[in-house]
Amino acid sequence: MNSSPGTHLPEEQKRLMRRAAKLEWISVGYAACTITVVALVVGNSQAMRTAWVEDMLSVLPQLAFLIALRWTRKPRKPRQPYGYHRSMGAGHLVAGVALLVVGAMLAYESITALVKTEHPTIGTVNLFGHTIWQGWPMIAVMTVIVIPALILGRLKIKVAKPLHNKLLYADSKMAKADWQTNAASIVGVAGIGLGIWWLDAVAALVISLGILKDGWDSTRSATSDLLDSRASDLDGTDPHPLVSRIEEQLARMNWVEESAVRARELGQVQHIEVFVVPHSGQVGVKQVAEACAELEELDWPAYDVVMIPVSSIPDYLSEAPARV
Repeated sequence: MNSSPGTHLPEEQKRLMRRAAKLEWISVGYAACTITVVALVVGNSQAMRTAWVEDMLSVLPQLAFLIALRWTRKPRKPRQPYGYHRSMGAGHLVAGVALLVVGAMLAYESITALVKTEHPTIGTVNLFGHTIWQGWPMIAVMTVIVIPALILGRLKIKVAKPLHNKLLYADSKMAKADWQTNAASIVGVAGIGLGIWWLDAVAALVISLGILKDGWDSTRSATSDLLDSRASDLDGTDPHPLVSRIEEQLARMNWVEESAVRARELGQVQHIEVFVVPHSGQVGVKQVAEACAELEELDWPAYDVVMIPVSSIPDYLSEAPARV
């Protein structure tokens, strides 16, 4: 069993975590800039206001990651024998619930605007001595700000996958999908300019539904992990590949007649319980310790491996599901 007093990651994962932290700090700074710029041109467009709120909400998973990262570095204590890695899951849940609530509110406002047949208007603005339709600066801003978000989203996914960090992965998916929000807001503004009043409310509704989807996906994934569901891949659909690797390694141990693995997420690492039926009916402490060390060496997410000799495999583990 892992007797390390800390929760330190291997050097490669430490490097990736530092890179992830830098990307999140850059994202927070970029979000502050976009929130300020969009606020200057938001006008009466409901789609623009919804996109503006979405920009503010995008900071939630970034701040949750940065706060959780500080907690994961804390060593284990008697009161926290599993360490603090699950703070990533807690941050994931908080961000997901916030997105769900605000997305529902924005969707309600959009539907209300459609029912009331509200006709928004966009006026003119004086820019460098020329009077122009305010919709042009709005469209220009929403077109430009999407590019850095797409780049940041791709960079985060490249880091999130090897780290198996679901909070960072959810944030990266939100950033990559940001172009849809911007495109919807542009359509809404163009609709107002063309006299199609309902197009703005529909665009706002599309954006709010995207926020709801992000919130639902994050909340479902985080809740599943916090309720000790079987360890899964980043999308939360298939079992984590480490589980099958451990099962294969156990099959190679000549003293093990039968085995089963129970793994749960502790943030981006796992607490793994291995149930084994020895061939002879008996097993020594040294064999168990060596087997645990061997399993922990398979991959770094095997943070805490416990081996339990039993006379038979528990029924609820005898037929593990193919999908989570």
